[in-house]
Amino acid sequence: MNLKPQRNRIVYTFIIFLIISFGLLSRTSYIPAIIYPYLGDYLYAFMFYFITAWLFKSQTTFFVLIVSTLSCFFIETLQLYQAPWIVEIRNTTLGSLVLGHGFLWSDLVAYTFGCITGFLGEFIFYKKRLHAI
Repeated sequence: MNLKPQRNRIVYTFIIFLIISFGLLSRTSYIPAIIYPYLGDYLYAFMFYFITAWLFKSQTTFFVLIVSTLSCFFIETLQLYQAPWIVEIRNTTLGSLVLGHGFLWSDLVAYTFGCITGFLGEFIFYKKRLHAI
C-alpha cells in the first residue's frame, strides 16, 4: 500500500481549504451531539494529511501517513505543556485552532482515523488513475 503519486499543489490547496471550511462548520449546532466532540479533531487530522502531502509532494502515501499522524500526536501531546508563553498563544483564535487546549486520549483516536482517511482517499484515487492509464 505504498504509492508515490504525482500531487498537484493547487488541487491540494483547494482540498485543504475545503476541509478547513468543513472543520469550522463542524462547530455549529447542526452536528449531532454524539460526533460533535470528535468531528473537529478528525477533520483536523484529515486536513493535516493533505498539508503534509502538499509539503512533501514527491513522497509516498505511506510516508505522508506516518508524518501527518506523528505531527498530530506531537501537537496533542504538546497540550500537556502549560508554560505561560504557550498558554498565551493558545488563547488566541489561531493558536487555539492549531494547538488546542487540553490533552485527550480520544483525540489521538480521531487523529488516527482522520489521517487514515486521507491516506486511503489519496491511495484509492491515485491507484484508480494508474489503472485508467
